[in-house]
Amino acid sequence: MPALTCCLDAAIPPGYALAGDGFLPAPEISSGVSPASNTTTISNIDHSSHQWSPSLSASLYRIDGWGTPYFSVNSSGNIAVRPYGADTLPHQEIDLMKVVKKVSESKSAGGLGLQFPLILRFPDVLKNRVESLQSAFDYAIHSQSYESHYQGVYPVKCNQDRFVVEDIVEFGSSYRFGLEAGSKPELLLAMSCLCRGSPDAFLVCNGFKDYEYISLALIARKLDLNTVIVIELEEEVDSVIEISRKLLVRPVIGVRAKLRTKHSGHFGATSGEKGKFGLTTMQILRVVRKLEQAGMLDCLQLLHFHIGSQIPSTSLLADGVGEAAQIYCELVGLGAGMRVIDIGGGLGIDYDGSRSTDSDLSVGYGLEEYAAAVVQAVRYACDQKFVKHPVICSESGRAIVSHHSVLIFEAMSATVADKQTMSSFSPGLQYFLDEITEEARASYRNLCAAAVGGEWETCFLYADQLRQRCVQQFKEGSLGLEQLAAVDGLCDSVSKALGSSDPVCTYHVNLSLFTSIPDFWAIGQIFPIVPIHRLDQRPGVKGILSDLTCDSDGVVDKFIGGESSLPLHELNGYGGGNGGGYYLGMFLGGAYEEALGGLHNLFGGPNVVRVSYSDGPHSFALTRVVPGLSCGDVLRAMQHEPELMFEVLKHRAEECGHDDEMAGTALASVLARSFHSMPYLTTAATCGITDNNAYFYCREADHDNINEDRAAVGDDDQWTYCCA
Repeated sequence: MPALTCCLDAAIPPGYALAGDGFLPAPEISSGVSPASNTTTISNIDHSSHQWSPSLSASLYRIDGWGTPYFSVNSSGNIAVRPYGADTLPHQEIDLMKVVKKVSESKSAGGLGLQFPLILRFPDVLKNRVESLQSAFDYAIHSQSYESHYQGVYPVKCNQDRFVVEDIVEFGSSYRFGLEAGSKPELLLAMSCLCRGSPDAFLVCNGFKDYEYISLALIARKLDLNTVIVIELEEEVDSVIEISRKLLVRPVIGVRAKLRTKHSGHFGATSGEKGKFGLTTMQILRVVRKLEQAGMLDCLQLLHFHIGSQIPSTSLLADGVGEAAQIYCELVGLGAGMRVIDIGGGLGIDYDGSRSTDSDLSVGYGLEEYAAAVVQAVRYACDQKFVKHPVICSESGRAIVSHHSVLIFEAMSATVADKQTMSSFSPGLQYFLDEITEEARASYRNLCAAAVGGEWETCFLYADQLRQRCVQQFKEGSLGLEQLAAVDGLCDSVSKALGSSDPVCTYHVNLSLFTSIPDFWAIGQIFPIVPIHRLDQRPGVKGILSDLTCDSDGVVDKFIGGESSLPLHELNGYGGGNGGGYYLGMFLGGAYEEALGGLHNLFGGPNVVRVSYSDGPHSFALTRVVPGLSCGDVLRAMQHEPELMFEVLKHRAEECGHDDEMAGTALASVLARSFHSMPYLTTAATCGITDNNAYFYCREADHDNINEDRAAVGDDDQWTYCCA
């Protein structure tokens, strides 16, 4: 291999020589015949061609898989949002880059002046998800002559944001769509929201319950909310009987069954006989007897179960639903007033676009297939036992809210892979052999001999051995930094020449992984991450993403498709290409991420913007802004007192001699602004010092505008409707 010979030739100081021909054949590596694939990857892109297109980007990033029917790449090379899914007309598509521009530009330029990162919510997508789920079940019920109806609930734990929950209640009101709560605050939230929903909507009370929880649920019943208390532990039924008698309320009761059916993936760990929640068959029978003795068996009206989130296939789904339907029929036979079967969650989404049944990241079905499998399984069991078809309820949270929320963040800079040639290391290489140990020199000679003999795998071994021996010598203090750098350069050049080194750049992004994508760190959940623009250009870099936190775990280095890097575009200057920023989006993260995100390194949540379809020239309107937490907010959340902290720092400035009135006022202003600003980086506003030591911000007006937005959060009447 010529490249390897050259790099070794450059490393040879006077007095050393390589024997044999200097032109070595390329190694022939046989690994069998790979199957043909139609999937574009960064490794099979034709880098010699300057032709690129948005459709190639759509294939490369699998947008046509995980994005359908809500996301696509438009002719400008930007990600487009299709607010009505498959029914979206071309003129109704929303260009994400136009939204980002409107949101991030200064108010003086007609924008909102908001800082990254951003969460963009698309309520039209959320509405379409509710309607599509209902439509899928309606079709399955009609086509299979099922003699009851579907009535879903949204589990608020997936995203408890006020406006998300209120939207779902509003959008689902005509379908009697309800809510599910798993804690006392969630129950209070659900009670309040359902006062404006359908009177027939279910309020399903799950989770472990104490006296106060059960009392609150029964009070909800008194408020004419269609509340169902689901028994998770056997002893809960005793409390329900006791408290309902005291409050003179006739409860509606459900039981959660532990099924034998479960799936083997990560999300199936809480299902099956050893699952965290639910009753065994023996416990269910004891609950039935207690209710019968109390004269309340007619109150038992709902059977609930949960196979696990992200159910991968309809065959597993049908198996679990069929088992539960048999339990339902048996309860009817025991005299319970059964009328609802609650199939729980588990309706999955396709995070990687593979439509696979063997992955936690994908599912092998769509909404229509899911609904058909459920209806068929329930109908079959009930018809066998001549039992009236029950109302079918599901708790499909992930499938409802995941698509409507997009996290937008900016790449601030990149650590580019080292492109130095061997000539840049030549001074060190000329004399490093005299400085290293005899063992290291032996490794070097063996490396040279293996290269001449075409023993490519052996070259790797000796190069690594040489490096390790020199590193140890450096740690002992007998090898200098320049000599170690020369060895590193030589070994890296060997790896590159043999094709083992494929440089991966680190892109530094204005984001906290632990706040905005906590499931990636906690359970290895992978989300689609894609540049939202420049998709009409060929990506020329493989990159990983490093967040702002002072934590080595704050790196995204796994991506959909099993990739360990992401195809990215080069940053032309600081902060992105073409004189602007380089923006990426994380998609399908509308469930769980916001609720699970913490305050690691005191990075709070991002700004949140509601984006609705509009008949304006750019097809969107920004209808609500909820500013993210300021530095003062996150400090206050950890029991600090920002106001007192400011006074302490101001006093310290005076003690340090900054008693010039003008400079002191400017310094106090800088400190105050620091408490009011967001913790994330900004490229638009920087702090500087004038000749008279007065501090200033480069874009003071924008900073004041952000504070004005923050002040408006508490009053709905102050939200402005901004059409674009």
